[in-house]
Amino acid sequence: MAHTGCGMPLLIHAAAWWLAGLYGAAWPSTPVPWLLLLVAAVVLIAARRLEPVFALAGLIVATSHATEVARCTIMLHAALQRGQPVWVTFDEVTAARGRRAAAGRGVAGELASRERCAVPVSLQWRTGTDTSALHVLPVAGDRVQIRAVSLRTARGLRLTEGATHGVAVSRDPWRAWRARLGDTIDAVFRTRAPLVRALLIADQQGIAPDVRDRYADAGLVHLLSVSGMHVAIIASALLTLGGVVRAPRRWVEPLAMLLVAAYVLLLGCPAPAVRSAVMLMVVSVSAQFQRPVHEWTALALGAVMPTANAAVVHDLGWQLSVSGMAALVAARALKRQWRLEARREPSGLSPPDPRVMALWRWLLQRQGVGGWLVSELLTGLIATAVTAPVIAWTFGRISVVAPLSNIAAGPVVAVLQPALFLALLWALVVPPTAATMLPDATQPLMRLLDIVADVAAAVPGAVVPVAPMWYVAVGMGVAAALVVRGTASRYGRRWYLSAAAVGTLTVWLPLVHGGTGELELHLLDVGQGDAIALRTPKGRWILVDAGPRWTGGDAGRRTVIPYIRRHGGAVALFVLSHPHDDHAGGAASVIRALRVPRWWEPAFVTASPGYADALQAVRETRSQWERVRPGTVFRLDGVTLTVLAPDSTWTAAQHDANETSVVLRVQFGRHRMLLTGDAERNEEQWLLQHYPAEALRADVLKVGHHGSRTSSSPAFLAAVAPRVAVASLGAGNRYGHPAPETLLAFLGRGIPMLRTDHEGAVVIRSNGVRLQVLTEEDRWTLPPEPGVR
Repeated sequence: MAHTGCGMPLLIHAAAWWLAGLYGAAWPSTPVPWLLLLVAAVVLIAARRLEPVFALAGLIVATSHATEVARCTIMLHAALQRGQPVWVTFDEVTAARGRRAAAGRGVAGELASRERCAVPVSLQWRTGTDTSALHVLPVAGDRVQIRAVSLRTARGLRLTEGATHGVAVSRDPWRAWRARLGDTIDAVFRTRAPLVRALLIADQQGIAPDVRDRYADAGLVHLLSVSGMHVAIIASALLTLGGVVRAPRRWVEPLAMLLVAAYVLLLGCPAPAVRSAVMLMVVSVSAQFQRPVHEWTALALGAVMPTANAAVVHDLGWQLSVSGMAALVAARALKRQWRLEARREPSGLSPPDPRVMALWRWLLQRQGVGGWLVSELLTGLIATAVTAPVIAWTFGRISVVAPLSNIAAGPVVAVLQPALFLALLWALVVPPTAATMLPDATQPLMRLLDIVADVAAAVPGAVVPVAPMWYVAVGMGVAAALVVRGTASRYGRRWYLSAAAVGTLTVWLPLVHGGTGELELHLLDVGQGDAIALRTPKGRWILVDAGPRWTGGDAGRRTVIPYIRRHGGAVALFVLSHPHDDHAGGAASVIRALRVPRWWEPAFVTASPGYADALQAVRETRSQWERVRPGTVFRLDGVTLTVLAPDSTWTAAQHDANETSVVLRVQFGRHRMLLTGDAERNEEQWLLQHYPAEALRADVLKVGHHGSRTSSSPAFLAAVAPRVAVASLGAGNRYGHPAPETLLAFLGRGIPMLRTDHEGAVVIRSNGVRLQVLTEEDRWTLPPEPGVR
C-alpha cells in the first residue's frame, strides 16, 4: 500500500475524505447542486487531487440516501396521519423503564413490495396495564399492521400508543433468535440485565439515564455498547483457548474468525462489531498470505465497510468504535516514534532540558508494570482527545479522568466480556434450574466495573461541560484530526500545539458567548415529581420546581444541582408551582447551593416539610420572596414569563394545593410554552373563564398533575392546542400516572406526549421559529407553522 509523506497509507486519506462527505450531507439545508458537484469532481481529477473526489462521492451517496429515506418517511407519516395502517417488521423488542420499546422497519401498504422504501420505525407502549390500545404484543421478527400517532424524527418515524391490527404474517429467524437471547439475559442476569444486553447483544434500550450519565462522567460510556474491543476480546479468548489445547494456529485462526463472524451475525451486524470483524479478518488474511497490512489500511477498510448504509455515520456506537480505534492506532505509532526519539539526541519532539530528557527516556524505556502504566496513560490521553467530538456532541461533556478510569476498567472488561459470553452460552444449554450459576458468578466483576465508574465520576472536576453546538463539534473534530495527524509526523509538536489551541478555543467560546442563542426547556428526570429548567439564549436559568425528597436525600441535590453545574450559567429565578413535596422537596438544596436571587410562589401555606425547609433557605440566603399574581411578568434575555394563575381570591378559597399551582406562559419569538404545575380541572376551568383561547394557546404543554385523570380536560386541551406535550412522572409509580383517560385524550387529538419515565430527561429548543425536541435516544424538529401566534 502506498504511503503519503505524512507516514499514513493513501487508503486512510481516501476513507477520511469519504466519511467527511457522508457527514457533510447532514449539514446542507438545500438540495445538492449536482451539476456543480460534477464540475468540481472534473476539476479535481484534472488537477490530480483525487482524495477530495471521495468527499464529493460521499456527499452524493449520503444525500441520495437521505433524500430517499425522507421521501419514504413523508409517505409513511402521511399514511398514518390519514388513519391508514402501515406494515412494520420488528428488529427488536425490549422491556425497560416501565414500557416495551420496539424498533424496526416500516413500509406503507402501497409500498410493501418496495423494500428499498423501508424506513426506521420505533414504537413505545406501556407494559402490564390497559393504557395501551395494542392488541398484539409483537416479538422480534414479527411483521404486523399498526395504526398510531406518528412523529417524524432524525431516525425515521416514532409511533406512540398505537394499535396493531391482525397478527404476525412473517417471522425472521435471525431476529427471533436474537429476541431469545435477550429474554435469556433478562431471566438469568435479572437486575444486571440492561448492562449485559448492552455488552453482549448491542441493546442499550434498558440502560437507565443516570447509569449512562455516570459512565459518561467517568469516561467509560464507550463500554456500554458492543464495540470493536468486545469483539477483539472474544477473538483473543478463542485464540488463547486454541493455544492452551495446542491446536495448530493455521487452523485455530480461521476457526476463530469464523466464530467471530457468526457472533457478529448473531448480534444483527451492528456497525461497531462489523468494523472490528473486518479489521480482524483483514489482518488475519494478510498474515496467512504473509503480506503484512498497515494498521491504518485495516482501519480504513473496517470504517468504510459499514457505510454501505450511509446512515451508519450517525450511529453513536460506530462513531465511538472508529474514533477509538483511530486513537489506539495513533497511540501505537506515537509510542514507537517516541521510543526511537528517546535513544537519539534531543529533537523538535523531545524536551531540551537534560534532566527532563533523562526522565523522559527513563519513562519510555520502563518495562513491567511501570512501562504498562505509562503506555496506557498515553493511550488514554490520545483516546480522550480523539473521541472528544463524539462525546461532547452526544453528552455535552468531556471526562478529564477518562485516561485513568480506562486504565482501571480495561482489565475488568477484558475478563468480564468473555465471562459474560460464556455465562450466556451456559444459560442457553443447561436446564433452567442451573442456568443462573455462571451468570451469578459474574456479579462481582460487574460490581467492580460499577465501582470504577462511581469512583471516577465522583472525582471533583472530573467533567468539563461542553455546549453541544455544531461549531463546538466541528472545532473539536478539527482538534482531534490535528492530534492524529501529529502522531504520523516525526516532529508533531506543532500539530499538538495547534490541537490544544483549537480545543481550548472550542471549549471556552460558548462560555464567552454566553449561551446558545436559543431558549431551552429541560424537563429533568426526577422520578415522581417535577423539575423544569429554562435556559435563556444567554445561558442563564429559570428553575420551576426541584423534584421530591426522601429519607437521606432529595432530587435537588442528586439531579438538579449537578445538571445546572454541568451546563454552567447562573440561576436568575426560582418558581415554586405549589408546596407539595414532590415539587418542593429539593428546593432548599437548590436555593442554598445555587444562590438563587429571586423566589416566586403562590403563597398557599401547607405543612409540607420540603416547603418549610425551602422557606428557611430563602431567608438564610436573603433571596427576594414574591407572591405571584396574574399578569406578573419577568423578562430575561429575550424570554418573557407571564403568570396566568392563581390570583389571591382563588388561592384563599382552595383546600388543595394542586389547585393553586402557578401557571406560567413562556414566550420566545413565535413560540409559547405553558407550564401548569399540578393544576387540575377546576383551575383549568378558571383559566378558560378568565382568558381567551388565544392567550392560552401554546406550542409546548407541560401536562398538569403528571397526567392524572383530574387534569387535561377536553376544553383545556382544545384551547391550548399544543403541538407536543411533556409529562414528568416516575416509572411504575403507585398512582397509575398517566391515567388511561389522559393518554386517550392526547392520542385522540394527535398530540405526542413525551414522558420522563420513558425518555429520561427531555429537552425542547426554540430559536424563535423552529422547535427541536431531544430525548435520550432521538431528536426531531417541528417545522414552523404559518403565521405568528
